[in-house]
Amino acid sequence: MDDINTLRRILRECRVLAVVGLSADWFRPSYFAAKYMMEHGYRIIPVNPRYGEILGERCYKSLREIPEKVDLVDVFRKTEDVPPIADDAIAIGAKVLWQQLGVRNEAAAARAREAGLETVMDRCVKIEHGRLFGGLNWVGVNTRIVSAKRPRWLAY
Repeated sequence: MDDINTLRRILRECRVLAVVGLSADWFRPSYFAAKYMMEHGYRIIPVNPRYGEILGERCYKSLREIPEKVDLVDVFRKTEDVPPIADDAIAIGAKVLWQQLGVRNEAAAARAREAGLETVMDRCVKIEHGRLFGGLNWVGVNTRIVSAKRPRWLAY
């Protein structure tokens, strides 16, 4: 799903994000994106067997170990690693399987869609949030959204 309205709805409704492959290294894109989403009111659940805690949150070895409901599974792994993650996302009842920039596993996305999940491929949650909810235009990025209204979700 690439249309603006769908992406905006997903990011508005999905407030609990399990980030598979989240790194504890501050300079990694996964850390940067997760920290941004936390700062914008999202609950981030790290999934990486290498760590016990990331960004002050308990880190789980797999999606199936997470004891709470997950809305969106954000995949920061190689394209070939996505199929078992998609199976886990289906098993835990996630609503969305989101494959990050550069990650595009069509077969895993098709399996997730067949199980009732929405899928997004080759997009970054942080970039899309900034583009669709305001912020990127401040640094000169053309968001292709023209409005004279102030966004209601930004605290002025």
